[in-house]
Amino acid sequence: MLKPCHTRRLASIAPLLALALPAVAAPDPSDWQSVLAQAEGQTVYWNAWGGEARTNAYIEWVAQQVDERYGIELVHVKLGDTSEAVSRVLAEKQAGNDDAGSVDMIWINGENFAAMKDNDLLFGPWAESLPNYPLTDPDNTPAVRYDWTIPVEGLESPWSSSQVVFYYDTALVEEPPDNMPELLDWAAQNPGEFTYPQVPNFLGNAFITQALLELSDNTEVFYAPMQEDEFDEATAPLWAYLDELHPHLWRSGRAFPSNSADLRSLMGDSEISIALSFSTTEASGAIANYELPDTVRSYVHDSGMIGNISFMAIPYNAEHKAGAMVVANYLMSPEAQAEKQDPEVWGSNTVLSMEQLSAEERALFDDIDLGIATLPPSELGKVLGQPHPSWVDALAEAWQTRYVN
Repeated sequence: MLKPCHTRRLASIAPLLALALPAVAAPDPSDWQSVLAQAEGQTVYWNAWGGEARTNAYIEWVAQQVDERYGIELVHVKLGDTSEAVSRVLAEKQAGNDDAGSVDMIWINGENFAAMKDNDLLFGPWAESLPNYPLTDPDNTPAVRYDWTIPVEGLESPWSSSQVVFYYDTALVEEPPDNMPELLDWAAQNPGEFTYPQVPNFLGNAFITQALLELSDNTEVFYAPMQEDEFDEATAPLWAYLDELHPHLWRSGRAFPSNSADLRSLMGDSEISIALSFSTTEASGAIANYELPDTVRSYVHDSGMIGNISFMAIPYNAEHKAGAMVVANYLMSPEAQAEKQDPEVWGSNTVLSMEQLSAEERALFDDIDLGIATLPPSELGKVLGQPHPSWVDALAEAWQTRYVN
């Protein structure tokens, strides 16, 4: 047993020894075998939205796969909003925790990615070194290198492609509206039968952004950083539209569903007859899972629909960077992408280019039944890019001030 004086002496020496020890080197993504070796046995804390049962079930499936294949324990840290994880990393940086962060990987895009990049909260570049990254055909798919107009620069890896669609019950609606003005007319004639999630939920943000782009005479302004002196004039058509629309919504616009699952539930209970989704196959998956009647079908507006790609980011201070990279790479594998695209599993579209896959890998996607409510790719119309994050942040704040606060 050490005497008290020896204990005190060791305690005084310990900080000096710690200073003398070299910091653990970050894994080199270009040395993939080394990354795999470091990843084995790690526990990766994946911070991801937890508001949808099917998404959570898919993440559980991924956890089983990476455990069996790579010896990685994947823990889903369920978020109500991605900004929770961003705030956590920022707080750790401010506290001087630069090596043992509690967040290893984040499902992210848009304004949250921009905030992390602006505040130097990201590890990398690493994403373009992943073995499965070439399967996205990045040279011919610019969307994987730009996140809401912000250059990715290898700081996050693509994993899911989404596009907004509307869906309606053909037993209740004879002809769905083709654009925002027609939706307003329809809502006035069918009060209480449409609504959208409360902003800043990502689907609520998508709806008001869709309306903004459709109603604007100059959409180019929204793809550059917002200038405060242009906000009021540029967004005036949106607020005029929503002021007129809200009294005709479910519960007269005095309450809004929290997320896509709540919106789907309203549709399943026939409280509303038109809804929207950020997944082109959500309606089919919900029909297969008996959440929606089989009379539901998807449709799009004639001017195009908002679409984007979701990514995986690794914080600069993540403790398990190697494990996070291995998980991110697996998420881009044909197997994981095909599983995710199955409407009965989740129905979120792949980021992979079919031209980059082998015949056997393409067969995984060819065998997927997209379901009776899903539009074929040729009928999804034009994809409208997401505006610069500064616009989305300002829109959400203004919506809250106008309709909640």
